Amino acid sequence: MPATTTTYPQAAIDTMLAAIAFDTQGLVPAIAQQHGTGEVLMMAWMDRDAVAETMRTGRVCYWSRSRRAPWRKGDTSGHIQTLVDLRVDCDGDTLLVEVEQTGVACHTGRHNCFFRAIRGGKLETIAPVLVDLEKMEKD
Repeated sequence: MPATTTTYPQAAIDTMLAAIAFDTQGLVPAIAQQHGTGEVLMMAWMDRDAVAETMRTGRVCYWSRSRRAPWRKGDTSGHIQTLVDLRVDCDGDTLLVEVEQTGVACHTGRHNCFFRAIRGGKLETIAPVLVDLEKMEKD
């Protein structure tokens, strides 16, 4: 059963923002984890506005360093992430974004971004492409 999307009131958003130690570029790493299974899906960056938008709307938003703009996961592909829980680590310098993933999380068309590992002394691809994203816009 899909999880309920979580949103937060402004006071909770302000409390979370105060707890986060953003780096000198105003960013914090955010690890997306599938709700219910614990599977790590991807790592991306968030700025203050992305954290606030994610908490306010329940739709996960990141900061794209290459585009230098907000990146609402799934805007072009439809493979969205809805927020289940947002956690900050003990040092305040990393976020855990527990999500309900619709479709694939990786721009390569794989379920998660961690599909390469050492096998037999070589770097091997260990997960198949599930969706041909060349046929649609990547995000």
